[in-house]
Amino acid sequence: MLKVLILSLIGGYIFSLLHIPIPWMLGPIVIVMLAQFVYKGPLKWSGQMRDLGVVMVGTVIGVQFNTDLFGMMGSILFYMITLNVILIGGSIGIAYLTSRWAKIPMKAAVLGAIPGGLGQIVVFAEEEKVKEIGVISYFQVIRLLLVVVFVPFIVAGQVISKHPTDAKLTISLVLLIALAWVCSHLTKRIHLPVAFFITPIILLITLQLTTPIAMPQVPGILMDVAQLLIGAHIGLMLKPHMIKLPVRVLAGGIFSAIALIALTFGSSFLMSFAMDTTFATSFLSTAPGGLDQMVLLADEVKAEVSLVSMFQTFRLLFIFILIMPSMKMFYRWRERKKFSAIKEAV
Repeated sequence: MLKVLILSLIGGYIFSLLHIPIPWMLGPIVIVMLAQFVYKGPLKWSGQMRDLGVVMVGTVIGVQFNTDLFGMMGSILFYMITLNVILIGGSIGIAYLTSRWAKIPMKAAVLGAIPGGLGQIVVFAEEEKVKEIGVISYFQVIRLLLVVVFVPFIVAGQVISKHPTDAKLTISLVLLIALAWVCSHLTKRIHLPVAFFITPIILLITLQLTTPIAMPQVPGILMDVAQLLIGAHIGLMLKPHMIKLPVRVLAGGIFSAIALIALTFGSSFLMSFAMDTTFATSFLSTAPGGLDQMVLLADEVKAEVSLVSMFQTFRLLFIFILIMPSMKMFYRWRERKKFSAIKEAV
């Protein structure tokens, strides 16, 4: 872990000198990922460190959340459902093309293309007894990496210079993060999806609406630390053994990721036109990346962070609560139908 921390600090420092967007996340991702292909010793990063980074991001979003958005929930909900239907429909179409070209089962291709959390998708694949776990993991990881690497440069022209903040790390902010951390562990036990991100936001919005507590200012270094904690974890996700897959599968994963980025790039113009948002806000709201990474980037380019977090959270909930159970029911129905056909033939 110390080696990964040192590599992450080096990566973040180099990328910040080069003025690359979200340097303290992209730097650790690139340097740690490349180090795995050169250094053969063990490189590890605690999942709890990554979760702490996500809690920090969630707490900052909760502190700065624009509660006026609740008055627009009717129209926002319509657009969130519409854009997610487009995304899931497009993902299935991309999966079909990838399945045919890369010669992998359709079920594995769909699970590889759907932009949900890697952990939840892999657990679902194991429950469904899908054999191509390695392929699914590669597809999900390469999508996440390509989104995190490419999307910052797509919205780079939208960057608004951020004035350095004089805010100091206060005891109240530390206590809020600690409270969010404890509450996130409790909601994790009841299987709340993306608990370490959603819980702090719900907690802080509730405190804003129901108590007279003044929300503290957020120092810029806090988000830099969160970027590093998350970036180090992502950098370790692409393992050297993953590139030992067949060339068609490797190319299929890259095609699937780029096609999803193109799909969301197009649908973001629909959102931008319909809701009168900036391109950065609409694209980051629809981009098929990790929720925490897209929110960090939104904060970096001064996009509407509250809106981005709402759309990205809804996408994950839409997939976990509606799409996954629907897929399970569909495959159960297809298995029963197949079994009945075999039984009749006998």
